[in-house]
Amino acid sequence: MIKLNTHYADLKDSYLFYNIAQKTKAYLEANPGKRLYRMGIGDVSLPLCGAVIKALHEAVDDQADKERFHGYMPEPGAPFLRRAIAEHYRARGIDLGDGEVFVSSGASDELGDILDLFDRDSSALVIEPAYPAYVDANVMAGRRIVHLPSGADDDFLPEPCEQARADIIYICSPNNPTGAVFGREQLQRWVDFANENGSIILFDAAYEAFIEDETLPHSIFEMKGAKTCAIEICSLSKTAGFTGTRLGYTVIPAALKRGGMSLNDMWVRNRTTKTNGVSYIIQRGGAAVFTPEGQRQIRENISFYKENARILTEALDRLGIWYCGGKNAPYIWLKCPEGMGSWEFFDRLLTEIQVVGTPGEGFGECGEGFFRFSTFGSREDTLEAARRLTALLSK
Repeated sequence: MIKLNTHYADLKDSYLFYNIAQKTKAYLEANPGKRLYRMGIGDVSLPLCGAVIKALHEAVDDQADKERFHGYMPEPGAPFLRRAIAEHYRARGIDLGDGEVFVSSGASDELGDILDLFDRDSSALVIEPAYPAYVDANVMAGRRIVHLPSGADDDFLPEPCEQARADIIYICSPNNPTGAVFGREQLQRWVDFANENGSIILFDAAYEAFIEDETLPHSIFEMKGAKTCAIEICSLSKTAGFTGTRLGYTVIPAALKRGGMSLNDMWVRNRTTKTNGVSYIIQRGGAAVFTPEGQRQIRENISFYKENARILTEALDRLGIWYCGGKNAPYIWLKCPEGMGSWEFFDRLLTEIQVVGTPGEGFGECGEGFFRFSTFGSREDTLEAARRLTALLSK
């Protein structure tokens, strides 16, 4: 009799966004003709920028020419893209070698795959509220999870403490779902804590391009000592609209070692064993993101989403509702009004004004009583959602 991974039985019955989809589907079936204003799931609404589209077309043409055709790509990533990403870091004052960059099919994939580097007996710290996949990926592996709560009292930016001791430490900054961003001194304390305890930080930097306050760190490698305790996982999904084309990258410093083993070397071995690399066409598109013109164009798109954030936060300011995020992140995390629970508030917005957000409870127990809005929608939907929200809660 084959033995299955019984840890799957320990997962919660339904995934957060599946629950939302089921609720919205039932509402639309009961109310045909109603239009929903989706401020929930963080998928982008603007197309890929011109520089990327041009590079993709040229790469397709390469594949039609015998002299320029590319088959399998190097599993850790094409040299031209690894070099472009490393130079992007170096321009920010971070000394990074090309070989410390690994190209991936996206941050979500990499956050799960990277756990191959750690024994299942290792423990994982998750700061809650948290992106659900952090917890679920470790539940599937049967790993012990340490939950560190955060809240409005600490601006959802907790300090390292005895309770936070774990082998693997997840830090997402700017944070999904709260939009909170660790300052330099705060993040340095986490780096020092990890080095003191021999922990490794998995730093999810998927939203770093949304930081407009330049006193805040974009990368954990801006912190002293981070190269001996951190892995940084990044995405082009929200930065450059690659949600449908799937591309990201991971930085594993050569200096990161445990038990006499190099995690960089281990990841090379993992990728060359388990993947055939990301397609040449997509990597050419990714390289265009890191050109001067590509950077200018993606900043224009990011500015569009940040204007959406301004529209929503101004509505919350008028209503006197507490929130964080929005300024340096694409998510707005608000306290549900009138003491409502997060799913109760979800149902009210859905049924009364047809606005769809994300209940905070879906991100862990600390999220109960809070709610997340995404700013990735269209301008028209964002304006209408803000108007409807203001009208509803002004009563």
